[in-house]
Amino acid sequence: MTDSVSAPLSDEPVSAEVLDSDLVYEGRVWDVRSDTVAYNGGRIVRQYVDHPGAAAIVALDERDRMLLIQQYRHPIRHRDWEVPAGLLDIEGESPQQTAVRELAEEADLTATSWEPLVSIFTTPGGNDEVVHLFLARGLSSAGETYAREDEEADIRIEWMPLADVVAGVLSGRLRNGILAVGALAAAERLRGAAAEVAGGVPGV
Repeated sequence: MTDSVSAPLSDEPVSAEVLDSDLVYEGRVWDVRSDTVAYNGGRIVRQYVDHPGAAAIVALDERDRMLLIQQYRHPIRHRDWEVPAGLLDIEGESPQQTAVRELAEEADLTATSWEPLVSIFTTPGGNDEVVHLFLARGLSSAGETYAREDEEADIRIEWMPLADVVAGVLSGRLRNGILAVGALAAAERLRGAAAEVAGGVPGV
């Protein structure tokens, strides 16, 4: 073990040979696959959800309040608090374009400022989903109300100060993983921006 690291730690892509790949279940939204993989001189078999990926939005208003939506999620039997998000399931649509569309469809909002925030693997032991989070500011009405059905039919929308969202995550009251990462990343982004401003002001 060394005392220092020459480069920042980073996830490392691996091109392990897939000896066999079977479609176990074809779902309406995503599939389940079973792969046989050559690894470390042997073979391993792993089943996982084959996921198209998603885009999610941390939307902050002029008072640094964060947009939260609440909807029913059957696997966890909760109406959990989340951020607007949607699947990358339209061919040719970039993650940011998906984020723009989802903010309008789930919250009837548009934004003038879009910044990449962070990308995450949600459950690397069980699926290959990557979620791209964006910071959206300069919010206004999208000009129309979208029809929603199923779990989205009774979406509840709240605006909560970003600091309170972070506190809710750390206390365990808000447990959605994408919301948690988004809130913490946004708080750090704002902290860094404030530090840069303060560092550029004489006497501060």
